[in-house]
Amino acid sequence: MTDSTCDLPAETARALGLRVVPLRVVIEGRTFLDGQDLDPEAVYDHQRRGGTVATAPAPQEAFETLYRELLATHDGVVSVHLSGELSDTVRHARAAAGALNAGERVHVIDSGLASLPLAEAALAARDALWRGGDAASAQAAVRRVGEEALAEFTVPTLEYLRRGGRLSRAQELVGNVLGLRPVLRFDGGRLRAVRRVKADDALRDILARLEERFGDEPVAVTVGHAGRDPIRLAELRAALGASRLNVARGRVQLLGPAIGAHVGPGTYGVMARPYEG
Repeated sequence: MTDSTCDLPAETARALGLRVVPLRVVIEGRTFLDGQDLDPEAVYDHQRRGGTVATAPAPQEAFETLYRELLATHDGVVSVHLSGELSDTVRHARAAAGALNAGERVHVIDSGLASLPLAEAALAARDALWRGGDAASAQAAVRRVGEEALAEFTVPTLEYLRRGGRLSRAQELVGNVLGLRPVLRFDGGRLRAVRRVKADDALRDILARLEERFGDEPVAVTVGHAGRDPIRLAELRAALGASRLNVARGRVQLLGPAIGAHVGPGTYGVMARPYEG
């Protein structure tokens, strides 16, 4: 199982063999279950109108409920979650396992990731278990994704990073005057700006980094976008198709409300990792 910051809809995740614990999304004092109670577009529309969106970790009680349910029909649970540097969700998962005295039956893994790479890590853990592996092999699979995958994101506007306190107003102003946008990557469990590029060059720059990293090696690629923008998604697919990447498997995901709340509509990312067949 995993949590909703993997950005896989609950129904899709279940079809893939994953169960999802939702984080909480808070709008105008009302709390919603991420990925269940809200269409992401409603969150993005609220942000475009100037509204603020907050998030809260999945509570311990939610983990206890799902762990009980799964342990009634399974030998054990492997629970793969977003970075503990970004949220208390993984701490709540561990507290729930302790409260249930689950012992070796519940294995909680801090992936150090979120969004596209978290989904990939959870699926890698699933694959390890389906191949007959144990919890240690699932944890090794998660760690391997963190080491092998390269996922980079960028934003079309600095406004939402500034609203969320990740940029000052002065930094936003300078970035807009120069036309620069950050390229973000997970590092040490946090999403950090690794470089700044011209807004129009961001996608080309990200794909060039992926090409440099993987060469002609077959890769699994995932594209994520905050919002249902058919034109932008078509542009992302076309750019990927025109790249030198040897894409053996591709997937498109929408970024969910808990992630989108912090980066804003129009944010996109591309992730690649070696294709394992």
